[in-house]
This record gives sequence, structure tokens and C-alpha cells, in this order.
Amino acid sequence: MAASRYRRFLKLCGEWPLDETKRGQDLGAYLRQRVAQAFREGENTQIAEPETCDQMYESLARLHSNYYKHKYPRPRDTCFSGLTVEECRIVLATDTLGEFKELNKGLWKKLQNKFSTKSLDEKTKA
Repeated sequence: MAASRYRRFLKLCGEWPLDETKRGQDLGAYLRQRVAQAFREGENTQIAEPETCDQMYESLARLHSNYYKHKYPRPRDTCFSGLTVEECRIVLATDTLGEFKELNKGLWKKLQNKFSTKSLDEKTKA
């Protein structure tokens, strides 16, 4: 029975899309990692709680099939900020978030970082 659960999870992982713009925060990559941890021995893995395992699979399968998107359709494809889905994807990309973190640094922090690295470099050269 564990073998069929393992194969179902593998199939779901194969169908789950990877988003290359979200390095380190992609749900598909995280899902693959967790399945690999849970089924370390592959088809021979002993599952302590089969009901919980089946519930997790069913929940993930509903998310993957957009069950809730179809059950609760949205009147508009925007969020509270007024951004479209594509604009939200761009904002949540890893590179964009890194740029926002850099922008959020105050002037004082930027100056501190700039001069502290220079002073460390000068000390190591001496």
C-alpha cells in the first residue's frame, strides 16, 4: 500500500509546476523536498499514519487541480492592492524582493555598510 501512495505523490510532484523566479520560496520545490524526506526508502517506506498521508495527498491534489479556484470564483482577477496576477508574480519574484530589501535599507545603514567594508579591507591590507 505504501508503494501506491509513493507513486501517487511522485505523480503529483511531477505535475506540480516549478517557478524559477521564486528561488528558495517555490511551493513545488518544497513539495518535492518534503516527499523525498517522507519517503526516504521509496516504495519500501513504512507509513506510520496512512490516513494522515492520504489526507495530505488529497489536500495537495485539490490545490493542484484549482478545486477552490473553481468552487469560489473571484469577480475580478485583482487583489486588495489592485495589482493583476501577473503583476503580483513579478513583485513576489526572488530578484524583485531582493531589490525591495535593498531599497528599504535606510540611508544610515547604507552608509554604515559602505564604510564598514572599506575600513575592514584597509585593516586587512595593513
